[in-house]
Amino acid sequence: MLNETIDCLEIKKDGVYVDLTYGGGGHSKAILNDLSHKGKLLAFDHDEDAIENKISDNRLLVINQNFKFLKQNLNYHGYTMVDGVLADLGVSSYQFDKPERGFSIRHESKLDMRMNKNGELSASEILNNYSEVELSNIFHEYSDLRNSKSIAKLIVQKRNENKILYTEQFNKILSPFLSKGYENKTLAKVYQALRIEVNDEIEALKQLLVQLPDVLKKGGKIVIITYHSVEDRIVKRFIQNGCFETEPIKDDFGKYNLPFKKSFKFKSPSLKEIKKNSRSRSAKLRSAEKL
Repeated sequence: MLNETIDCLEIKKDGVYVDLTYGGGGHSKAILNDLSHKGKLLAFDHDEDAIENKISDNRLLVINQNFKFLKQNLNYHGYTMVDGVLADLGVSSYQFDKPERGFSIRHESKLDMRMNKNGELSASEILNNYSEVELSNIFHEYSDLRNSKSIAKLIVQKRNENKILYTEQFNKILSPFLSKGYENKTLAKVYQALRIEVNDEIEALKQLLVQLPDVLKKGGKIVIITYHSVEDRIVKRFIQNGCFETEPIKDDFGKYNLPFKKSFKFKSPSLKEIKKNSRSRSAKLRSAEKL
């Protein structure tokens, strides 16, 4: 949804923008195309492979850190307020297509899934060391798997026989839960839950969202693309209420002090885009304006 993303940002030619998920640089390149020579784009990515894709442009500053450190890095580089922020959440096509990264159900590789290759926790370490209850919780909370307890129980049984280290090995372990015609869908959900846990994605997202009201100028735009219901619920609720768990806070006059006004309900990829890139089918684009 590249065009929709750029349209939602309503880019000011001399503005300052942030791409929180640089990846292959596609969104950043499109933003730069709409900026004048006075404009500035700061891009974040904690995957060193993504940093190697850096576009050569003196208006672009690429920061090799997790986006949860947004405010800290903006202040360090002398930017207290910006005109727009974009986050395209999830795994990049590059990460999926590199077998050694362990993100894909299709490739035989080590079960890694670290977006930051210097991170301490890998998917195999979770599978071999988390308790049955902990495994069940992440499969339920991060992928809404109704049979999470049964999956966790089998994993614990199998790891007592042999350590679970490789994708093909893990896929075979999961075979009793793979209904015909839905094999890939179930596997994708299990891998999704592991990836979220490995990279602490939900906590990082929450840490990011609470910073946005402080770094966006009045009228500034946020555009966030989600790929699963867990992160989408968090983004939706924060845009609506300015918080995650409670109702929005009222001021002394009984009025809600909301930081954002949503631009629309959400946008989904077109059938043409889904046909071109099947990975986009679960995407939801949400946008809001700073009040």
